[in-house]
Amino acid sequence: MAGPSSHTADAVVVGGGTVGAWCAWFLAREGLEHVVVLDEDTLGRGASSRAAGMVRAQGGTEIGVRLGIWCRDFYSQQYETTGIDSGFVKQGYFMPAFSAAEVATAHERIAMQQRLGLDVRWVEPDQVDAMNPSLAPGSTMGASYSPTDGYVDPPRNVLAYTAALLGAGIDIRERTRFTGLVTEGARVVGAKTSAGTISTDRVVLAGGTRMADLGAIVGARIPVGRVRHQVAVTSPHPDLAASRLPMFFDLVSGIYWRPEEGGLLWGMSNPEESPGRSTGFDWAYYESIRRRMAELVPVTGRIGVAKTWAATIEFTPDHLPVLGPVRTSDGPIAGATIASACGHGMMWGPAVSRVAADLALRGSTDLVDVTDLGIDRFDSEGRSKLAADPIALPFPERATA
Repeated sequence: MAGPSSHTADAVVVGGGTVGAWCAWFLAREGLEHVVVLDEDTLGRGASSRAAGMVRAQGGTEIGVRLGIWCRDFYSQQYETTGIDSGFVKQGYFMPAFSAAEVATAHERIAMQQRLGLDVRWVEPDQVDAMNPSLAPGSTMGASYSPTDGYVDPPRNVLAYTAALLGAGIDIRERTRFTGLVTEGARVVGAKTSAGTISTDRVVLAGGTRMADLGAIVGARIPVGRVRHQVAVTSPHPDLAASRLPMFFDLVSGIYWRPEEGGLLWGMSNPEESPGRSTGFDWAYYESIRRRMAELVPVTGRIGVAKTWAATIEFTPDHLPVLGPVRTSDGPIAGATIASACGHGMMWGPAVSRVAADLALRGSTDLVDVTDLGIDRFDSEGRSKLAADPIALPFPERATA
């Protein structure tokens, strides 16, 4: 196997987050002898280590459900496959309804999810209360529920994929910037980096929040935006023991929660915030939204906060992944693949990585239908021709301000 100073590779993956790292691992597992991972910083330094770790198969579209089921199974079997896991816990996840219209929509969604093989069911309001002892009684009109949804531990996930990369002999090049493609005609023959050019006929762009920047480097418009997402963890409290705290997603306010260190971890995104990079915690928005949190889980209004953080995550206006060839004004570039989980790195990351590896190796995949998931689904204003996945954080409607 070629060493880290080699200037040739079977594939180059740009990005050392969840999507890029697992994609490189899948490529090596498929038999490529020399796979290079480039990261301008260090592995997992971006959103992957600052995520909330939610793993949900209760998507609002068939694509979301298929990706979610695949990832849930991947995490469940990860130890047997790699010798280390990402700390996946099957906690169970509720998607509540607060109006008659939401109840009807939930039943339609459940029918679609069950048809795809997901273990999901409708739970009546009194059952929701009984299964959620921490929830304010009578808060919902019922909820969909999947007992197999859960969460991973983000720092452990970074550790797990780093160990997997090293075990597979993958050439990790940290603090190395991707600076462009080398092409002959409409085909990739190399990747330019800050440390020199690597000859290769496969390049996967999995740069997370840098996707638009990477697109500009290669002459492609990739309408993947970036926006702040915030997480808070309450102080520990007996009412918030993991046995009393299934996962919960309040779509009305765009907040979700799960157990963490004896307290409650909850995440939030401000739909009014302009797209852009930020890792500072917005205490004013936190104060405005925590009242809703206290309405739903009253004990959180009486206890303190143990820790908070914010991360910049990527998103697409339709809340769906981007998977397909790099396309410039001259058409697609053979051998260059785009892979973005649109901010769902823990939830969809391994599946998106598997699809990207399939596309890089064979130009097709049987995991999901990627026909409409490329960048050609967006118009010149960044608007998608696809209907948005309705079970998603309240991201901005446009990828740029």
